[in-house]
Amino acid sequence: MDSTATASLASLWDEVSGTQPDPDLWVVLVTLVAALAVVVPHGLWRVSRNAITIAHEGGHGLVALLTGRTLTGIRLHSDTSGLTVSRGKPHGIGMILTAASGYTAPPLLGLGGAALLGGGRITLLLWVATALLLAMLVMIRNAYGALTMIVTGGLFVLVSWLAGPQVQAAFAYVVVWFLLIGAYVRPSSYRPSGRGAGPGTPTRTSCRG
Repeated sequence: MDSTATASLASLWDEVSGTQPDPDLWVVLVTLVAALAVVVPHGLWRVSRNAITIAHEGGHGLVALLTGRTLTGIRLHSDTSGLTVSRGKPHGIGMILTAASGYTAPPLLGLGGAALLGGGRITLLLWVATALLLAMLVMIRNAYGALTMIVTGGLFVLVSWLAGPQVQAAFAYVVVWFLLIGAYVRPSSYRPSGRGAGPGTPTRTSCRG
């Protein structure tokens, strides 16, 4: 029994960490157009930028943990704003990195995804993304945020488990293109906001002492 389980785990790891063939050039180009189609039109962007907010808040949360702060919760709101709360010193490098990490998270995730795609590790990209989404779900503290994370994570799980190689590749490329384009084409969409800011100004980070 143990040997069978070990063999199954080894086989699963080989499948996840192995390389997959590069998709055809037309797939890469079509996915670029698809990402542009949900970023450039303002109406679609008002919905799709929820994904950028997930990456933004996830960046705050991850760096808070890495710098020794206590992450107490993350909220995602229907106006695509968000709030990440951590406890620790109200000054110093940990606070600075935590506050700044939200803005760098989407493009860095996009670049990391592009590196995995360049190495042919499409399955690994999908599994890592799914794991990050599930980990973030644990820290969500409001209903809309939980629903958003369940839907997003569920989509990644379905594609990872049920879709064929071509669909997985197309999905992965759309995700990476979207993160890169959303971060660089519309960076002003997640500027910091003060009290009384209107809808669509994502992410305020609360760092409590």
